[in-house]
Amino acid sequence: MTTTYDIHIIGGGLAGSEAAWQLAQAGVRVKLSEMRGSGDMTPAHQTDGLAELVCSNSFRSDDAERNAVGLLHSEMRALNSLIMAMADKHQLPAGSALAVDRDAFSESVTRALADHPNITVVRERVDTLPTDTPAIVATGPLTAPSLADAIGATTGADALAFFDAIAPIVHAESIDMDIAWKQSRWDKAGPAGDGKDYINCPLDRDQYHAFHAALMAGEKAEFREWENVPYFDGCMPIEVMAERGVETLRFGPMKGVGLDDPRTGRWPYACVQLRQDNASATLWNMVGFQTKLKYGEQVRIFRTIPGLENAEFARLGGLHRNTFIRSPVLLDPTLRLKARPNLRFAGQITGCEGYVESSAIGLIAGRFAAAELAGRELPAPPVETALGALLAHITGGAEADSYQPMNVNFGLFPPIEGRTKKADRKLMYTARARTAFSDWHAAAG
Repeated sequence: MTTTYDIHIIGGGLAGSEAAWQLAQAGVRVKLSEMRGSGDMTPAHQTDGLAELVCSNSFRSDDAERNAVGLLHSEMRALNSLIMAMADKHQLPAGSALAVDRDAFSESVTRALADHPNITVVRERVDTLPTDTPAIVATGPLTAPSLADAIGATTGADALAFFDAIAPIVHAESIDMDIAWKQSRWDKAGPAGDGKDYINCPLDRDQYHAFHAALMAGEKAEFREWENVPYFDGCMPIEVMAERGVETLRFGPMKGVGLDDPRTGRWPYACVQLRQDNASATLWNMVGFQTKLKYGEQVRIFRTIPGLENAEFARLGGLHRNTFIRSPVLLDPTLRLKARPNLRFAGQITGCEGYVESSAIGLIAGRFAAAELAGRELPAPPVETALGALLAHITGGAEADSYQPMNVNFGLFPPIEGRTKKADRKLMYTARARTAFSDWHAAAG
């Protein structure tokens, strides 16, 4: 193990882990500080593993032809991403999505970083920002209060905040498979699956409306100290979605289209899907069921879902506050803090949203830092690429006053010129992105 370092990375989540790997692979000596394992813990984490997946176990779509996040997957793989390599190694059946065994994934990332000769992992809470040493702050949306205060004092701007929610996980043996069945929507199979990657629990019209009414009436946890903090749409609690209208859930996480109930041969009126959460298939998470219901209410209400009447929960849902900085104002195009260029920010604290996006920004932050330490300049990836579009949004593509957490999506890309058929547009975005990425990667090295 090294005893000195060239750069300090604060935070061992997805972004910090990826940044450390990219730097170490470039020959840079890295100190990686993670407070979990030192006696400190966040409100959402359950282990001291690096790159722990807190909310879902899904990296979302792996379709690089028609989906922006799938395109980002492919770009990260081309850049030798540790996060993507370990996600691929521990992939679970999930249709066209990339889902992973969360424990095996975190253990593999932790081991890879701990074993790297250029990385020293230190279990410690960092309360202040380095003044002179090059550093990447990747503490994520659950930054310790002391460091959050230091960041606020340094940036001179209040952090924005939003709620993030966690979905429940169910023991497979407690699911009634005489009612539920296994099928991917439209029988679509991914690399690790067979077209039967989800467990489906069907609801008829009366059952759905009774469930909706129970959600509306269920007792919710209160967070008075977080009043007026907005929800992020990608992780909105299911009961908050239910408040938007009786039919909202049927066109969201509870849609039944493309699922053939073997008992009726028809699509159900509504359907709850569960996705495999570990390699042994003993745990399944309720897709889209992030919630702020109190624990007792979760058990009572979710057991009204057909097939889950006797469900045993390995983990119940929860809610926590996430914070992020006003990156378009504070950061330069290479993620450096304008007021303190020795500091870079990466991951969800910059305002990107999602496992993949957080990892991707950690990756490019690490590469920017490695280039700078080597005395050269790394050009930013083109905005026509998924990585470049996401980076541009964070560092200046959004209005500061309305800046909100954002998943990668084709709306961040420059529009396709000329008139195009809607059905062809996604393919045109990805084809253009592959060309731009290939040219940039060849030139950047």
